[in-house]
Amino acid sequence: MTPEFPRPHRLDQIGTVETNVEIEARPEECAALARRFDLVAIERLRARFTLRRAATGFLATGHLSSAVTQSCGVTGDPLPATIEEDFAIRFLPEPGEDETHDDIELAEEEMDTVFYAGSALDLGEAAAETLALALDPFPRSPAAAEALREAGVISEEEAAPLSPLAAALKGKLQKK
Repeated sequence: MTPEFPRPHRLDQIGTVETNVEIEARPEECAALARRFDLVAIERLRARFTLRRAATGFLATGHLSSAVTQSCGVTGDPLPATIEEDFAIRFLPEPGEDETHDDIELAEEEMDTVFYAGSALDLGEAAAETLALALDPFPRSPAAAEALREAGVISEEEAAPLSPLAAALKGKLQKK
C-alpha cells in the first residue's frame, strides 16, 4: 500500500538528543486520507514530533492537530470536529520471520508501537494512524436521538429489564 501522506525521516538524522520535526498534509493528501478513513473531509492535519534514539528503536512524542468532518452514524449529517491529541510512539524495527516483539515492555507510559523497515520512519503514516485512533467511532448529530426514536429504537434508560435478576444486577452495579 502506498501511503497517502508520506513523510520519511531518515534514521541517521535522529540522535540521543531530541530532534523536532513538524509536518503538514497538503490538500490532496487530506482528501486521500479522508477517503481511507471514510470521512466527509479532512480540512487540516498537522503534527509536531520530538524524536530521539532509544536503547531499542526510536521514541516520538508530540501533538497532532486536525480539523475533520465526519458523518453522523444515524442521520448521515456532516459533523465538524477538531482534534487536538498528544501522542507517544515507539518505533521498532520490523521483526524478521523468526523473531517477534511479543515481549515488549511498555515501561515509558504505555506508548503506541509502530514498526518500520528500511532507513527511515514514516512520520506521515504515524500521524495518519494517530488521527484514526483519535476519531469518534460513533459520531452522533443532535438529530440522532430523535431519528432513533422515530425508527422505534429505545434508549437504555427506556428499556424494561428482561427479568427480575437483570433488574437486581443493574441496581447493584449502579450502587458501585
